[in-house]
Parts: sequence; structure tokens; C-alpha cells
Amino acid sequence: MNLFADIRALVTDSLEALAAQGALPPGLDLANVAVEPPRDPAHGDMATNAAMVLAKPARMKPRDIAEALAPLLEADARVASAEVAGPGFLNLRLSPAVWRAAVATALAQGADFGRSDMGGRRKVNVEYVSANPTGPLHVGHTRGAVFGDALASLLDFAGWDVTREYYINDGGAQVDVLARSAYERYREAHGLEPAIADGLYPGDYLVPVGEALKAKFGDALLDKPEAEWLREVRDFATGMMMDLIREDLAALGVKMDVFFSEKSLYSGGRIEGALKTLEEKGLVYVGVLEPPKGKTPEDWEPRPQTLFRSTDYGDDVDRPLKKSDGGWTYFAPDIAYHYDKVERGFDELINVFGADHGGYVKRLKAATAALSGNRVPLDIKLTQLVKLFKNGEPFKMSKRAGTFVTLRDVVDEVGPDVTRFVMLTRKNDAPLDFDFAKATEQSRDNPVWYVQYASARVNSIFRTAVEAGLGQVAADEAALAPLDHPDELELAAKVAEWPRLVETAARHHEPHRVAFYLYDLASAFHAHWNKGKDEPRLRVVQETDPAGTAARLALVKSVAVVIAAGLGILGVTPAEEMR
Repeated sequence: MNLFADIRALVTDSLEALAAQGALPPGLDLANVAVEPPRDPAHGDMATNAAMVLAKPARMKPRDIAEALAPLLEADARVASAEVAGPGFLNLRLSPAVWRAAVATALAQGADFGRSDMGGRRKVNVEYVSANPTGPLHVGHTRGAVFGDALASLLDFAGWDVTREYYINDGGAQVDVLARSAYERYREAHGLEPAIADGLYPGDYLVPVGEALKAKFGDALLDKPEAEWLREVRDFATGMMMDLIREDLAALGVKMDVFFSEKSLYSGGRIEGALKTLEEKGLVYVGVLEPPKGKTPEDWEPRPQTLFRSTDYGDDVDRPLKKSDGGWTYFAPDIAYHYDKVERGFDELINVFGADHGGYVKRLKAATAALSGNRVPLDIKLTQLVKLFKNGEPFKMSKRAGTFVTLRDVVDEVGPDVTRFVMLTRKNDAPLDFDFAKATEQSRDNPVWYVQYASARVNSIFRTAVEAGLGQVAADEAALAPLDHPDELELAAKVAEWPRLVETAARHHEPHRVAFYLYDLASAFHAHWNKGKDEPRLRVVQETDPAGTAARLALVKSVAVVIAAGLGILGVTPAEEMR
């Protein structure tokens, strides 16, 4: 049930009726006709731009279209009034029965209220985190993990067939650095002084890796040259790091469907196969690039290179595929990886990257467009930095990783629910300040607590009702008739926004909208509850009014249904009670 979509259908049907009557020209494109909440709630429940967007193609004044459209809308039982405003906007007020019906639908559908078939079960791959397997996840990865996981849940709720994927960067030079770092901890486990040179990973998290290497190999590797132990130590250390990363993700409530190894692309001719596809399209050539930005011709040695013609697909420059030594550039396995996704039959791809990967956006989009013949869109979402504070002051935590604050440090400090919600209180491409004191204080300024408090308050209301022998909840629209106070209908209208919010957030790949909406819903609920202190008519449980109590309990329960669904998308557990 998307009430806004239903009313938009009413508007377009009415426009088509006007065209059939000759009041509008036939064949008008109605794609840009929208029905949305008005900017000022005092103007009504919904507003449509129909007259404004159709005026030019119809060669009519917007107000004339609006005045012709209004009576047709008012003829529908759901529309109490349709008022023409300004040059031709139409403000709609809906019948109270509409809002009561929304409450009834929320109760009837329960956890499925707001679910949509907008995605049409199209297959979407959401790749997120994808940190190098060289250490524990840090606070920046935390934001990407929460955002990607919530986005995947949102798309699933809105009707997509979602695959959550982690790309293991285990094919580059960084895993050789990991192996050398782990080997020093292996030497340390044998009582030798580790030589943690510049460029190696200094974190204490590698101490257990060294001890595990000792347990497996004894002292057999101590006197061997690097060429003999590098591969085995690399694979062993990478495996332990991925176990650590999986544990970090589990602590945050993140579970991946697929872990894809970059190393697997280097065997079986998979990189060559992807590039052959580009060659067959005439998109690979040997050429010479201009000097990169910031380099003068004197600093730049031009040389022939194997290049991908990415500028044909919107990139700024064509991209090299091979290095001077004949090895693949970092971009070549990226192309092969996205070709693999295309070949797996995904209809849409989404990558969640840290802010430092902004330079990859155009080239990866170009590669995916070329490989799929523009069939598979790739959306790349960048997550900006997280700054840690406590009481407004920069907060320094223990850094067992040696150089950064880990995901586990944050989760251990405030818990996974708080971590996840706070990470979604800003849009992904905006910097985020994470204040540990604010995240745990009990006030309306803390959105996590405020939404959880709404969930707990609902449970408290129901306990009070049961104790009074009034735990029955109205189950149909007729029984909801006592919901006639403007404040009750306003809260019901907020509940009715949920299905539209889901589709809007999913369409734009913006799960933070769910967090914002939940805070607004919680605010409306708390405000409504507080009004009951001064206006007895609004108190939910009234022993002398069992029918009204049942209707008001239904309204309260509909709020809880939506909060539980929204928190489920965010990966947060609703609170039973506040302690």
C-alpha cells in the first residue's frame, strides 16, 4: 500500500478522463506528474504538480488545468477537498477514513507493511567493505559496512533479489607485505627481535598470527629464504585475517552471501577473457597518454601502453591495462571482476567505497558499461570519513591495530545497535561525527535512544492496557472509527508515509532516509503521547471507553509495526524496555 502512488493513479486517471472529454489535448506525457507531501503541512495532506508540468505541452494556463482537475479528484471518496493554489498547484486533503485504513493495513500486513514489488525481483549485487585482508576492520570500514548492509536490506524490502558481496583484495602487493609482517611476528614467537621495518604492518593483531605460524611450522621457516616461505605464509596470514574480518562483521551483525577472491582472477585466463571482450568491441589499443595532472612534460616519460578506451563511456582519460614490466595494472583485475558480475547475470551493480576511492568511479562505470553493452548499471556510493568524539572533544581510543581505531573498538564501546544507527544519521557522502557520549545519552537529541524509547513506550502502553483488562486491539476499519481526533489522524498519516518512504529511499539508494523517518515518526508518537497528559481524550488506555481504547491501541501498534520494520532494515533490534 503506497497511498501516494494510489492518489497519483487517481490524478493520472482523472487527467486521461479530461483528455477523453476534450478538456485536455490527447496523448500528453504524464510521466512527470507527481503527488508528494506539500512543503507546508498546513496546505494539506498531498500536493500535485500536474497542472504545472502539463501547461506547456497542453498550451493551457496551469490554473485552468487545475480548476478542471479539482472536481474530478473531489468526486473520489478518498479526497475531502482539492484546492487550487498559486499559479496552479493542487493541494489535497484526504478523508479521515484514508488514515484509518492505513492503520488497518499496517496491522493486517504486520512485518510486511511497506514492502514493495518495485524491484521486480531484479538481481542486484551490493559489494561493500571489501577491505584489504591485512588487518582488522577500522572505523571507516564500519561506516561502509553499515551503509552497505542497510542498503542491501532496503533493496530486499523494496523487491530486489539482493546478493551481499565482499571482494577480497588478496592478489596485490599488500598481501606480500602482510606475509613479511607476519613472518616477523613468527620470528618474535621464537624469542627473536622482530624487524618491523617501514612499510610493514606494525599492529599487535599479528602477534597471534606469528604464534599460529610457530604452532604449525615449528622453527622450519626460520632459516629459509623469503622465496621459500612467502607464498605459504601469505596464504596462512590472509586466511587468519579473513577469519578476523568475518568476526568483526559478525560483531556488527553483517553477514555476506559471497566472499570473492581477487586472486582467483589471475588463474584460468579470466583477466585475459574480460579484456578480449573489450578488444572485440574495439576498445583496447596501444597508445600514449598525456602527462597526469600536476606533472610537467619534463617529469613525464611518454611510452606506448595497452589502453582501455574508457573515454568512450564517460571517463576523463583512457586507462592503462598493463604496466611497463608487462604485468597487469590494478585496473585490469577490476575489469575482470566486474565482467564476472555481469556474467553472473546481475541486472544492477552497487559498489560501496571509501571516500579515498573517488578516482575509481568513472573508470569502473565505463568498464561495466562497455562489458555489458550498457545493460547493467553500476552505482558507486562513497562513504565519507568518520571522526570520533566524546563530549565534543576528539576521542582517542586504544589502537591495537597500530595505526587506526578498529571496528571492534567502537562496537565494544557502544554496542552494535548504537553503532549502526549512528552511522546512518548522515547521508553516506557527508562527513560523520561520532560522539560516544551523545550516542549513549538518554535524550531526544540522541536519535538512537529516541527511536528505541518509542518502541519501549509502545510495550509499556500495552502492559498498562493488559493490566486494565483492555488489551484488545481493533482489527478492522469499522472498529477504528473512534480515531477521529486531528492529532490521532496526524499520527496515522505519518504511519501511512512509510511505504512511500521505502520506495523513495530504495530508488535513490539512500538508507539514511529510513533513519530520518524513524526519528520523525518517534517524535510524532512521543508528542502525541505527551498531549494525553493535558488532554484526557487522547490518552490511549481509558477504562470507561473500551472501544476507543482498542482503536487507540491499534494506532499505537501500527507505530510499533513501522518502527520494527525500519529498524530491521537498519539492522537494529527494537527495544522491549528502556533501562
